Amino acid sequence: MDQDPIVSPHDKAILQTIFNPSLPYGDVIEEEQQLSQEIVEIETDEVKQVKHLELEGVQAAESGDMQTALEQFNKAIQILPSRASGYNNRAQALRLKGDVKGALEDLDNALNLSGGQGSVACQAYTQRGLIKRLEGDDEGAVADFKIAASLGGQFAKQQVIAMNPYAALCNQMLAEVITKLRSGEGEP
Repeated sequence: MDQDPIVSPHDKAILQTIFNPSLPYGDVIEEEQQLSQEIVEIETDEVKQVKHLELEGVQAAESGDMQTALEQFNKAIQILPSRASGYNNRAQALRLKGDVKGALEDLDNALNLSGGQGSVACQAYTQRGLIKRLEGDDEGAVADFKIAASLGGQFAKQQVIAMNPYAALCNQMLAEVITKLRSGEGEP
């Protein structure tokens, strides 16, 4: 009979230190939420149509045509207003167009519709974290990045590490030591 090993918080902290040496000891990024199941979407004709509209919207946004992107995302949302992905995609286009308030509203809708789980929620938390960081809300940004990281977002995990004040201080001190060594100040 196989049993799952019991991992203590101390064990998690040690493993986290090994895999993320930039984090101070004990600062563990929770990964339990990664185990949550992704909602399986049934491929109806409406879902196929909405996915096609979203793809066209993403392509338009990538080419810099935000107006067309927003039109495609709006159509997708009109067809399936309960699908989180459309709001997440439209939020990106709104943010790029400068409508931060509208982007945040759409991200909140995406998170509500996704139940805060799965890849769409991971993307929405990451986007919201980026907006909060740009707006100067570092505490809120880190909170969103931590949730996105727990949902499997590697970029979000990197942001949590980069925004850690202890890691930043260590990096600054290391840079100063290297600069001194290069200039000959640190030699005996």
